[in-house]
This record gives sequence, C-alpha cells and structure tokens, in this order.
Amino acid sequence: MAKTTSTALALMLALTAAPLAAQTTDAPAEGTGTVTADAPTQDNLAMGKEVAAADGPGSTYTAASFEAWEQRCVRTESGIDPCQLYLLLKDKNGNSVAEFTIFNLPKGSEGPAVAGATFIAPLETLLPAGMMLQVDSAKAKGYPFSFCTQIGCVSRIGFTDEEIAAMKAGGTAKIVIVPFVAPNEKVELTMSLKGFTAGYDAVMAANDAADAATAKPADGKKKK
Repeated sequence: MAKTTSTALALMLALTAAPLAAQTTDAPAEGTGTVTADAPTQDNLAMGKEVAAADGPGSTYTAASFEAWEQRCVRTESGIDPCQLYLLLKDKNGNSVAEFTIFNLPKGSEGPAVAGATFIAPLETLLPAGMMLQVDSAKAKGYPFSFCTQIGCVSRIGFTDEEIAAMKAGGTAKIVIVPFVAPNEKVELTMSLKGFTAGYDAVMAANDAADAATAKPADGKKKK
C-alpha cells in the first residue's frame, strides 16, 4: 500500500506544481537545465559539465488534449509514464485564475476515494472559506485548503466512484472561492466537463500501466 500512496503523491507534487512554477522568472530557460560551476583548473578555466536533458526522467509533458483538458505526464526511465488530467481555469474576463488536476488512485487503494485531485488558487484567497465545487445542478460540496506555497494555495480533494460518474455525465462544474481582500464577494469559475470522460479514461489507462510496470521487476518476475 505504501507504494501506491507514493505513486499518487509523486503525481501531485510533480504535475501540480510544474505549470505554475513555470511562470516564475527565475526558472531556467527551456532546454538548458540548471548549470552549476565546475571546479576550476590551475589556469582558472572552466572545462564545462554535461547538462541534463530538459526532457529526461522527472520532466513533464502534454501527451494529449481533450477539449479544454490536457493529459499531462511525468517521464520515467521505463517510458511507461503516470499522468494527470489538467485544466486551466479562467475568470469571465479570460484571465488565468486557478488550476485543477485529477488522476485515478491505484486499484486496491483504501478508502472511499477512487480519484485524487488538486486545486490551486491564488495566494490572495481567503483560506478559511475553502473552495466549493458543484457539478451541474447537484448539491455543492466544500473542501478546505491544505497548504500554500509560492505558486498558490492547494486544496487536495478525493472523489468517489459516483462523483467521477457524475463528472463524466455532466456538462459543467462550478468552483467558488472567496478573495482575501473582499471577503463578502465570491469568485465563480466555470469548469467545462467536455472531454473529461475521454481524458480521464486515458489517464486511468496510463496510470494502470505505470502501476503494473512498477510492480514488476526488470526480469519480468512478479514481486512477492
């Protein structure tokens, strides 16, 4: 069970942080990697170091698009990569406001949740108010924020099989957050569910394959 938990955690950390982290000004340029100084020679001449490829293991990429959703994956040495379904949320003026990512949990996971998700809101969000999610006309549910970093405030969400089915059958979902500077106001974000079914199924197939690959050693024999 520890292995399945670490797989989910790796997805949450690697894929959720990557899109917003790319917006910072101090990130290395694409394709360059991070260069550190090597030991100088007696003539104080740098002899250079090999730079790790930007598309090596641990890097993220978009594998496919499904309407407004993107299948984003983390490269692994095996080439069988775990993925999440990603959506950039914008306000009524077209400004990028928040991000939503979702992925299936490995088969056999404990608890009622079959999927995990992360919602990243701006730092100026009123945290005690949490975030609200409503699929079509169903009853809304509230979720707390777990922590904040430089890229935003994160709410970690679990979905049941019934809730995933509702999202697959739904048309739109509404997310509501409250600004810190205007606690009496609400910011409503519309989350399109077009393409969600195909995208989620693609992510689930990729993650099931990745879980199966990690459960089998290189010699092809199953671990006991």
